[in-house]
Amino acid sequence: MNNKIDTKALLEIDRQNVFHASTHLKQYAHGEMAGRIITNAKGIRIQDSEGVELIDGFAGLYCVNIGYGREEMAEAIYEQAKKLAYYHTYVGHTNEALITLSERILKMAGQGMSKVYYGMSGSDANETQLKLVWYYNNARGLPEKKKIISRDRGYHGSSIASGSMTGLPLFHAHFDLPLERIKHTLAPYYYRREDDGMTEREFSKHCADELEKMILSEGPETVAAMIGEPVLGTGGIVPPPEGYWQEIRKVLDKYDILLISDEVVCGFGRLGADFGSIIYDMKPDLITVAKGLTSAYQPLSGVMVGERVWKVLEDGTDQWGAIGHGYTYSGHPLGAASALCNLDIIERENLTANARDTGAYFQQQMQATFANHPLVGDSRGIGLLHALEFSSNKYKREHFDPNLKVGPQIAAACMEQGLIARAMPHGDILGFAPPLVVDRGDIDEIVARAKKAIDKVTDNLVNNGSWKAA
Repeated sequence: MNNKIDTKALLEIDRQNVFHASTHLKQYAHGEMAGRIITNAKGIRIQDSEGVELIDGFAGLYCVNIGYGREEMAEAIYEQAKKLAYYHTYVGHTNEALITLSERILKMAGQGMSKVYYGMSGSDANETQLKLVWYYNNARGLPEKKKIISRDRGYHGSSIASGSMTGLPLFHAHFDLPLERIKHTLAPYYYRREDDGMTEREFSKHCADELEKMILSEGPETVAAMIGEPVLGTGGIVPPPEGYWQEIRKVLDKYDILLISDEVVCGFGRLGADFGSIIYDMKPDLITVAKGLTSAYQPLSGVMVGERVWKVLEDGTDQWGAIGHGYTYSGHPLGAASALCNLDIIERENLTANARDTGAYFQQQMQATFANHPLVGDSRGIGLLHALEFSSNKYKREHFDPNLKVGPQIAAACMEQGLIARAMPHGDILGFAPPLVVDRGDIDEIVARAKKAIDKVTDNLVNNGSWKAA
């Protein structure tokens, strides 16, 4: 049986049995949509069962920071499995890897972080955040102070509460979300500002003013916390405008509202620092981590709890007994061992510094190549995160007709060039988040392949009469 026939047979079994995430279910199940079996990977490249090799310009889902195929990671997981593959962390039980990991990441985070609670994904970690915030205010005798403010275009997961905190309609439609207690304020999306005359600092103040209006409208006594990514991720890879987090923090402090920094994408080096909240001086009360914690070699997430919140949680258990929250796999020893090995690699190979330095080169090359491209309205990013936003009239920041699906067309064209880049939801935006192990040669290749893809789609749009450059 040759490889092609085997691939076809396996994909047919897959279509009959597997429910895929973020997939048009009928098209895939009935063979109208292509499938791909990934068989192996090394560094920044993956290979499928047909032998096709692709540069992964998105590190899986922003997560394979140390690159693929690290045998050191496999060995660390294996050695831990031989000693202790599993035991729970209820009623004070723990394991050595977990103890070492917790001390290490709390020191990395700083900012008054005190304890870590573990889960398996960013979604469940943000569910935990919500429960802890509600418990915190119950313990303070503030039972009405429960509303959570997120932001339009923010991404915080796709479970019930985390999906509600996500500010993208795709994740709400037809699921009866968001929950009533969760509100959304203006995204710090300077490119899409309504007033062209605003400076970045003026726009940041405008965002903070809009937040304050929402708090006053809802009633400050009912608003418990705000959650935000240091840099918007799935909502379009949008770094905050100048002074944004300082203005937001002033408003939150004024009304006794906690700040949750969702570092699932930004944490552990991607922006060129250990945490995005450090770069932007967010001063969070709680921090969510996942993805880069293990570079996705094992599922593991964490909720870092600041001292201010921790003290109140302790008081709560004095009143009510053991806290009623737990997951079977919290603090899983294989996840902890994987995280420790991952952090060793990041530190030994200076990958955070590489994200800063090679990331600066990445930003320069993207700007040099695309800032004046007729199809590109905005080229933006920080570290090893970048987005290109496409516009039908770049001088007026006009949107393409959504039916043209310009972003998905360009992502597909990138795939034809052997490059994985991600079409972001709710806009014609192409996202890049390569593994932190990339070098300048890799960056040059990513940019060159992306340019070929974008030029091809540009020519197609012009030739079929769908678009004319401004």
